[in-house]
Amino acid sequence: MEPEIRYAKSGDLYVAYATLGSIPRDLVLVMGFVSHLEHFWEEPRFVALCRRLSAVARVVLFDKRGTGLSDRLPNDRLPTLEERMDDLRAVMDAVGSRRATLVGFWEGGPMAALFAATYPERVDGLVLVNAPLRFRRSEDYPWGLDDEGHAQALEAIAEHWGEGRFMAVPNPSCAGDPRLRRWIARLERLGASPGAALALWRMNMDIDVRHVLPAIRVPTLVAHTRDQRILEAEASRWAAKQIPNARYLELPGRDAVPWSESLEPFLAAVEEFVAGGRVEVERDRVLATIVFLDLVGSTERAAELGDVRWAAVRDAFYDAARREVERHRGRVVKTTGDGLLAVFDGPARAVRSALAAVPAARVLGLEVRAGVHAGECELAEDDVGGLAVHIAARVVDRAGPGQVLVTHTVRDLVAGSGLSFTERETAELRGVPERWRLYEAA
Repeated sequence: MEPEIRYAKSGDLYVAYATLGSIPRDLVLVMGFVSHLEHFWEEPRFVALCRRLSAVARVVLFDKRGTGLSDRLPNDRLPTLEERMDDLRAVMDAVGSRRATLVGFWEGGPMAALFAATYPERVDGLVLVNAPLRFRRSEDYPWGLDDEGHAQALEAIAEHWGEGRFMAVPNPSCAGDPRLRRWIARLERLGASPGAALALWRMNMDIDVRHVLPAIRVPTLVAHTRDQRILEAEASRWAAKQIPNARYLELPGRDAVPWSESLEPFLAAVEEFVAGGRVEVERDRVLATIVFLDLVGSTERAAELGDVRWAAVRDAFYDAARREVERHRGRVVKTTGDGLLAVFDGPARAVRSALAAVPAARVLGLEVRAGVHAGECELAEDDVGGLAVHIAARVVDRAGPGQVLVTHTVRDLVAGSGLSFTERETAELRGVPERWRLYEAA
């Protein structure tokens, strides 16, 4: 039977989801570019995939916001990875799932990886399937599509979306099957409009979660179909080496989706991985975004105002900054005498909070500067530690009055957020390995 479609509320939007099976262990499928829960159920091999997996876990599926049966969005307001993580968490809450194994297919892989690093207490394991961790080829990531390849993809979407030609390219075994071509063509039309598909592809081009990989502490399986055309196998081999204790699995076939040519070996590997049981990981080590706010010229202002007035103005700023942190779902860890340290579970929210602190300080006649970095942190009830905190502290030291400086790690994680960044310098940060590209946020 086709599973019943339900809706989870995520912020102001509704996200469509379905469940299959009743095993007391959860497996969430994070689909690729576009999806449509009802139409997926018309493809027998996808149904076979879900039914087999439902023998080892309750299978949870959902359409990402902006696609399929979930609420659609304006083409200039497509979701960030951060918002998609919110949707995944909302779906897990709606089905009563405290922890689950995540299976991220292609575009779903970066979001699943980011979720596993940010919320390890909710993830039993992670499976990445043909997942590019960066969507643009570069000198330090020489796989996937270059600029010409992306231009061709955008042209194909603009001219042929809805015909089944675009999504047949990464799945060549489907190209010669008229029934599958019709199914793919309808999936394109039901999954997204041509304009939305173009906007989604452009947003994906800016995604880069490579810096997140070392912070993933949950058991991880990286699977790749050997002869596919879009992403070379070496990209997945490299990713598996970056994730602590990850295992690499190479599957036979040419298709990006593993429920066609490589269904049986893929199912066997995932069944074994899920049935392996839960492995406890360090829940106090997570990926987080650190914000340091620093009041500029605090010594001079204190001398000018006097101790009592200075303390009142400074405390008023702390109150305003704390409100902005909490409004953006962050947590103030501590004040530092002439600044403030906060931690966030999403980089875009962190940057927006820092930007909001600048005018809040100016209302009080103060100037503030900010440094933002995302990395692995050690969380305690009343403190946060680790190299990420040290890096953020060094970044704020290089910011000028009214500036919000972020590392390239933060910039790479906020694709589609509407935030803009101007590169300022490549700097050596005292006590920090390697050089860091710093950007001013706006």
